[in-house]
Amino acid sequence: MKALRWYGQRDLRIEEVPVPSPGAGEVKIKVKWCGICGTDLHEYRDGPVLVPAKRPHPLTGKQVPVVLGHEFSGDIVEVGSGVTGFSVGDRVTVNPLLVCHNCFWCRQGRYNECAMLATIGLGADGAFAEYVIAPDYGCYKLPPEISYEMAALTEPLAVLVRAGKRGGISLGDSVAIIGAGPIGLLALEVAKAAGAGKVFVIEPISARREIAKKLGATAVYDPMEVDAGKEIAKLTDGLRADVTIECVGSAPTILLALRVSRRAGRIVLVGIAVKPVEFPFDSLLWAEKELIPVQGYVDEYPAAISLLASGKIDSDTLITDKIKLDDIVEKGFKLLDSEQTVEHIKILVSPE
Repeated sequence: MKALRWYGQRDLRIEEVPVPSPGAGEVKIKVKWCGICGTDLHEYRDGPVLVPAKRPHPLTGKQVPVVLGHEFSGDIVEVGSGVTGFSVGDRVTVNPLLVCHNCFWCRQGRYNECAMLATIGLGADGAFAEYVIAPDYGCYKLPPEISYEMAALTEPLAVLVRAGKRGGISLGDSVAIIGAGPIGLLALEVAKAAGAGKVFVIEPISARREIAKKLGATAVYDPMEVDAGKEIAKLTDGLRADVTIECVGSAPTILLALRVSRRAGRIVLVGIAVKPVEFPFDSLLWAEKELIPVQGYVDEYPAAISLLASGKIDSDTLITDKIKLDDIVEKGFKLLDSEQTVEHIKILVSPE
């Protein structure tokens, strides 16, 4: 079968690899669609970040080259021994986290902190391929309201569901979102679904600000042109945002989160900073602001699936292109890298 494998920085190769077979407790999935994630781009530009390059992964035994792709949907075509909850023909999406179930964190139910955590598409072969293997504990059946394309958004949406929960978004809250890429725009939709009264989006790229407006942002701001904190204060009786969700992961945007949040506000960190950030913790102390990191998801997949099925997530606006696996390097990774995702939000890839 064809698959996209990571060999090194900017070294992705479409190759013929053996068709995998499921082991005990696993299913084999014929991939329909798989999204290109920001994490995939990190590996392309800066890797190895999470792919096991120096030694085999302790949980999976996998070492590069590895097939990328962890935001996917498809059909189960084969089940391994011991699988009882799924059958051939089931339409599914998959929580790609692979965990040991035995460490302290797994026993606490905090699977995203597993001591041996791996991810399909990073620590194990992923879904930029015709077929992928997944454990049955990570699979979720799709209701008829959700298309395969929509289902490929479940993984990033689950991250923002967790961000909304950890940030404690309540009815009527004012929410500021920094960054209007795929994650930031999903954060906007989750905040609205959670009952936020006002949702402000801060983004320097005009095309993305327009998408945020289309998706229902109360107001959008170019941080290069205005003081977003002061502008938000004008619309919140001088208080600023109750909850701020940082979706970029750079030093300037993390510091900006401080300025747009109110006293006793909650700052949720979703963006991944690839370099250390100098941070003025005294600004948290004097105003009793909370800094809340989000690492993936634990049990947020059912809620994400429900949101998709309800129609509260505008997948048509977020999915800006659909391409074939043969074109993934040129029309996917290289395009996103050169444009810095200015034009595209989410690109889906089909191996069919």
